Amino acid sequence: MTRVSVWHDGNCPLCQREVALMRRLDRRGAIEFIDATGSQSCPLSQAEMLARLHAREADGPLLSGAAAFAAMWRAIPLLRPLGEAARNRFVLALLERCYLAFLRVRPILQKRLAGRSPNG
Repeated sequence: MTRVSVWHDGNCPLCQREVALMRRLDRRGAIEFIDATGSQSCPLSQAEMLARLHAREADGPLLSGAAAFAAMWRAIPLLRPLGEAARNRFVLALLERCYLAFLRVRPILQKRLAGRSPNG
């Protein structure tokens, strides 16, 4: 089983919801979620880590954006087919375009989710 480290923005209500969902799906405990807002173990500056999702599979390279999501998905059996599909450069490019579009609306979504429970 490949261990995946995922750095996320622990102050972001949207990220909190995503992490809560991934933890529920990660029944094997293959993903280590690291809050980049308080972690001293960030491989990049805190600002860089908080700007995009980052992940690392085992001892592989640091991934960001859609590639980081794909690494996380590969660690969860239910989502593995989507993560494997993202190994195709065209699929990954499409997912990255979607991720960049998401980043543009992320601040709006964060404001709307502020104050709501990450599990509800």
